[in-house]
Amino acid sequence: MPFTIVRQDITKMKADAIVNAANTDLAMGGGVCGAIFKAAGAAQLQAACDKLAPIKTGEAVITPGFNLPAKFVIHAAGPVYQQWNKEQSEEQLRASYTNSLKRAIENKCESIVFPLISSGIYGYPKDAALQVATAAIQAFLADHDIDVTLVVFDRSAFTVSRELLGAVESYIDEHYVETHEIRRRLLDVEREALPKADEGVSKYNETLFEEMIAPSVGAPAPLDDLVGNLDEPFSKMLLRLIDAKGKTDVEIYKRANIDRKLFSKIRTGKGYMPSKRTAIALAVALELSLDETDDFLKRAGYALSHAVKFDVIVEYFITNGKYDVFEINEVLFKYDQPLLGG
Repeated sequence: MPFTIVRQDITKMKADAIVNAANTDLAMGGGVCGAIFKAAGAAQLQAACDKLAPIKTGEAVITPGFNLPAKFVIHAAGPVYQQWNKEQSEEQLRASYTNSLKRAIENKCESIVFPLISSGIYGYPKDAALQVATAAIQAFLADHDIDVTLVVFDRSAFTVSRELLGAVESYIDEHYVETHEIRRRLLDVEREALPKADEGVSKYNETLFEEMIAPSVGAPAPLDDLVGNLDEPFSKMLLRLIDAKGKTDVEIYKRANIDRKLFSKIRTGKGYMPSKRTAIALAVALELSLDETDDFLKRAGYALSHAVKFDVIVEYFITNGKYDVFEINEVLFKYDQPLLGG
């Protein structure tokens, strides 16, 4: 059920279904549509489409994938953006995603790959198109289990809210860049204070200073506290927190953007330790405060660090009470960082 974003050629994606940003005549076009037709075999895919054409804007139909790695191609007719009629454009774009997902479920697909529909020659602003896509997919995943991937050809074309990006950039400047500047200044001071001829001492002190100013994970806890903490495995703490937050297992693994099978493994495996990204995704799903997140991650052997840009970005969202994992992933993708969850 995870929803992820990748930069890739959609025609090379291995999935049960890929979505073609189609026109209502289901005729071979340019851009993503043309690339899919060529990769599938233009003549045979066009023959299959001719039997289903025409369709209305917002509708979706399914054909075999032919020469593609995907089993099916789902053809979704997105709207031509009309600035004077934004509501209708949004409604039709949302329908193209929802109907594509319905065709996938009807054909027992477990995975589906989308392009950013209507964001090319149809003129839909990329930031608005992304918001509609995310909202439609997220709403569908609330009631269905299917792996969804959104593919973009060019990371620079992937637009996130300028206001949000500005806030994140400011937070990174304050908490990430500053850390490295302090490290650089301290090392420069230390180098100047040492005899230049003594390279061995210089390297030793550089290593020492790196260790001194690295983000601390806290002083060692008293032995009794440490032993007490070890008595409760990560899985037990997770279940306790789910109950304490008044949530259900399904709510949490969907909000964390992780697969039901993975969540089951975490839930039932007493000694199972999730990856750091999964643990953070669960903390976000539980809407933990920053202090609670630190304690939660320590249980799995991790810590947030101001020396890691991924951690600083996540910290920004937690600190500001923003717990939408999809929104977090949009920003992580923009910064070329790993995504949370699946």
